[in-house]
Amino acid sequence: MFAKLPQKIPFNLLGDESKLAFRSQPGGIAKLAAVRHISDTEWYWDQYFVLFDTASDVFTLISPHDIRHALSDAPENIATLLRVVTKRLFNLVSDHTFPTTANTSVTSFATSFIKSGTGSQDRNATKEVLNCLRLLQRVLPVVFETDMDSSRLEMEVFWRREVAEEESVSVAELSEANFVIEDDEDDDDGQATPSSTPQASSQAPQSSSKARKTLPSLAERLMSCLVDLLFCCGFTLPSKIQIDHHKINYTIWEKGVGSTVDLVLSQGIESNRTEVLRTLLVLFSKQIYAPPSALFTAPSLYTLHFVQRTPRRNVLTVLCSLLNTAMNASRVASNNIIGGVAGRLPYNHLVFKGEDQKASLAGMCFGMLCVLLDFQSGSARDVAPSDGETPQPTSKTNSFRYFVAKLHRSSDFAFILQGVSSIFEEQMASMHNLLPGSRKSVPYIVETVVFFWKMIELNKKFRSYLLDSERAMDILAYLFCYGIDIKDKPEQHGVCRVISYIVQSLSAENAFGIKLATPIKVQLPPKLNFLGSAGDFLVNAVYTMIATTSGSLNSLYPALVIALSNAAPFFKNLSINSSARLMQLFTAFANPSFLLSDEGHPRLLFFMLEVFNGMLSRNLAENPNVVYNVVRHHKAFEDLGTFTLARGLREIQRVQIAKEERVKGANAKGKTVADNESEEPRDEKAKLARTESAASLELARHVSEQDDLEAQRHPPVEEDARTGRPLMSPSLSIDAALPEGQQGGPSEKARGKMRAGRSMSEDMTGSLERLAASGVGRNGFVPTQDWVSSWQQGLPLDVIMVVTSELYPKIQELQSSLSGPTANTAIVDLLRSANLEEHLPKPASLNARRFAWSDASIVWLTSLIWGEIYVRGMAPLGIWNSTSVRLFYVKHTQQPHRQITDTVSNVVGGLLGRTESSQSLRQRQ
Repeated sequence: MFAKLPQKIPFNLLGDESKLAFRSQPGGIAKLAAVRHISDTEWYWDQYFVLFDTASDVFTLISPHDIRHALSDAPENIATLLRVVTKRLFNLVSDHTFPTTANTSVTSFATSFIKSGTGSQDRNATKEVLNCLRLLQRVLPVVFETDMDSSRLEMEVFWRREVAEEESVSVAELSEANFVIEDDEDDDDGQATPSSTPQASSQAPQSSSKARKTLPSLAERLMSCLVDLLFCCGFTLPSKIQIDHHKINYTIWEKGVGSTVDLVLSQGIESNRTEVLRTLLVLFSKQIYAPPSALFTAPSLYTLHFVQRTPRRNVLTVLCSLLNTAMNASRVASNNIIGGVAGRLPYNHLVFKGEDQKASLAGMCFGMLCVLLDFQSGSARDVAPSDGETPQPTSKTNSFRYFVAKLHRSSDFAFILQGVSSIFEEQMASMHNLLPGSRKSVPYIVETVVFFWKMIELNKKFRSYLLDSERAMDILAYLFCYGIDIKDKPEQHGVCRVISYIVQSLSAENAFGIKLATPIKVQLPPKLNFLGSAGDFLVNAVYTMIATTSGSLNSLYPALVIALSNAAPFFKNLSINSSARLMQLFTAFANPSFLLSDEGHPRLLFFMLEVFNGMLSRNLAENPNVVYNVVRHHKAFEDLGTFTLARGLREIQRVQIAKEERVKGANAKGKTVADNESEEPRDEKAKLARTESAASLELARHVSEQDDLEAQRHPPVEEDARTGRPLMSPSLSIDAALPEGQQGGPSEKARGKMRAGRSMSEDMTGSLERLAASGVGRNGFVPTQDWVSSWQQGLPLDVIMVVTSELYPKIQELQSSLSGPTANTAIVDLLRSANLEEHLPKPASLNARRFAWSDASIVWLTSLIWGEIYVRGMAPLGIWNSTSVRLFYVKHTQQPHRQITDTVSNVVGGLLGRTESSQSLRQRQ
C-alpha cells in the first residue's frame, strides 16, 4: 500500500534546498554573470520557472546587485533571460494546459507529496506563468535605470522589429455591442465594445494575403499578452464563464460602469490580477528613470503604446474593469470573513496580519488609473481645439483619457461618486475615532484623491453632476478634513497641494457657489465642526490650512485664496467667526514685512481684496458681519491706498526697534524666559511669532474673536503682528490679474474718500535703504519703489472705500446717540438695510479663475503619482528599491541598530516593549 512512499520524508518538499542552492551554487544565479553567452535552449533557464513559489521568493533570491553584475559582465545573458521569459510566457498562455486547475484536496496534496519525494512532478502551468511575470517585475527596473548599454539592450530586445516573408496575414474584428461610449471621432480601431455579460471571444478571418510583413516587436506582443491575461478564464476570470475552448474572454471584471454582472471571485483570481497589473506598472515605470526635463521629449514607449495602440475593445474593457474594481473597494469589508465581522472590531489590522488581496487589487487598480489618466508625454499630449479652448484628449493621443471624458450616463456618475464618497468616509472614520489608531487608514487614499481630480478635470458632465448632487459639499468637507489632518506631515504636502487645486477647480463653477448656502451634512470632527453653512466651512477650512502651517504650505496659498475669491460673490450670511477669519487673512497679507519679502506676495493681497469686493458689491445687505469688520478696519484699507516702500520699511524698522527695547527692558529687570509665563497669552504668542525667522508666516492674531456684534462696538487697539513669514508664490503683475476695464488704481471718487496724506516723510533714509537691501527680501529679492507702485496702483480698493466712507459715519452716529443693546440692534438693522447701489460701481461679470495646467504642473503631478506608487511598492516586495530613480528624489535613511532587548521583545511577542521598527511604522501611519 505504501510502496510508493519515499524511504524518508524529503526535506525539500517546499523547495528549501533547491532555493538555497540557487543562491550558493555555481549553477544558480551566479552563472548569469560568470558564464558568457548562455544558450537560450540550455536547461539552466528552466529553474527560473519552477523554483519559485511566491513573489517574495523571486525578490529574495534575485537581488538588483545580481542583475547589475550580469549587465556589466555578461549583458547578453540578461537579453537571453528576457527573451526566454517572454517566449515561455507566450507559449504558456496559448497552451491548453494553462491555466492549471487548482485542487486543494487532501488527496491531491498527498499525491504531490509522494511525487516530490520520488522526483516526478506534474507541470504547473499557472505557477510558471506567475514566475514569468515576477521575473519581469524583478529584472526590468534594473534594466530601465541606466541610459547606457542596458538602454540599448532594452531597445534591441523589446523594440526591434523583424520582417517576415511570405506569411499569411489575416484580419479579424470582434463585435460585442452591449456597452457603448459615445465617440465623435472616426477611429481606425473599429466599433467593437466590451461585453458586460460573459461571452466568449471569437475570431473570423476576413482577408488573407502573401506579403512581406513587419512583425510586432517583443514589447508589443508582451503588452497584448498581458491584456489577454487580464481576461483569462480560470486565471483572472471565473472558469464557469468560459465557453468551449475560448479561454480569453473580454468581460468586465465587476459590476458597475458598462456591466450589470457581479462575478464571484476567489482569492487566487484576485492575486493573479494583482500580479498582471503589477507587471504592467513595472513596464510603465520606465518613466521614473528619466529626469523631469525629459518627461515630454522622452516618454515611456510602453505607456505610449498602451494608451495609443491598444484596440478600442480592449481599452474599454480594461478601463471599466479597473474603474469598477476601484469603486467597489468599499465593499471589501463585507465580502470576506475578516472584513465582515472581525473587520469591524477595533485594532483588527494589528491582529490579522498578512496582505489583504482585495485591498491590494483595489490599490493596484487605482495606481493604474492614475498613471493612464495622467499620461501626457510625447505625442500623448492633449490637443488644443481650433477655438482656443482648453486642450482636450483624443482617441489618438490617449484613449483612456478620451473615453473617461466621454462617460455620460447618470448611473455611471452615481456609481463613481458613491465609490469615491465611501472611500473618503472610510478614511474619515480611521482619522477621527474614539480609540486612536483603532482603524487602519485607507492604503490607497492618495490615489483616490488624484483619481477624483482627474475625473472632474476630464469629464465636464461628471463635474456638473457632482455639483448638482447632494454630495457636493460632503466631498468638499472630506477633502479639507483629510488635508488638515496631513498638513503637518512634510511627506504629504503634495497631496495637500492636489486638494487645494481641486477646491480651486470646483469653486470656478457657479453651481458650487449656489451650494455654499447649504449646510454640511456629514459628521465632522469636533475641531472642524464650524457652525454655519458650507460657505462658513470653506472660509474656516482655508484659514486653518494657511494660519496653522507657518509657511510650510506656501505653494498652496494662491489656490486656496483664489477659491475664496471665486466663491465670494455667493457668500451670504457669513458668521461672525468666518468674518473675523477673512479679516485676519487680509491683515496678514497686508503686513509690510510680508508684502515686501517676495515679488509674488502682493497678488495674495489682491485676491483677498477681491473676496471683500465680491461680497460688498453683490450681497452687501446679506453679510452684515463682513461689512462691520470692513468698516471697523477702514484704516488698514486706507493705508493701502497710500502705501509706499518707505512707509512699509519704517513700519518694519519700528517693529524691530520695539522688539530690541523689550529685550533690553527684560534684561535690565533680570527677567528670564521662564519669568514671562505670567504675561498674557496673547502677548506671549505675539512674542513667539516675532522670534521666528523672516521666512515663516504667522497670520495676524490681534483681531479679537467676538461672539456677537455687541462685543465689537468699541474699536480695538491695533496690536503689532507684522512679523510674518512670507508666502512663496509665483510673481504676477496685479494689472495682469485684473479684468479688463479695472486696471489702474482707485477711482478719483475713492481716492477723495481716502484718509488725507500722512505727515510722515516718504524719503528713503540710509538705514531704510540698507534694510530694503538686506533685511526684507528673500532669496536675493530687493523691493523698490517702482515695484511697489506697479502693484499698489492696481489694488481694487474702490468698492471698499465707498462702503467705509458711506457707512462709517452712520455707525459712529448710532454709537454716540444710543447705548447698549439698542445701539447694537440699530447697527444690525442699518447694515441689513444698507443699499449703496447708486454709490458703488456696477459689479463686473463673474470671471472665475480656473486652474490652468502648465508643463511644470504636469511634471509635478506625474512625480507625485509615481512617488506614491514607488512607496507602495517598497513593501512587501520592494519592486523599485535600490534603483536609480530620476523623476523624483528618494531620500534614504539609515536604520538604527537593534538592541538585544528588541530582539528578545520580538521573540516573546512584545512583552518587554515595543521595537524600534514598530514605533517607526506607527509614526509613518
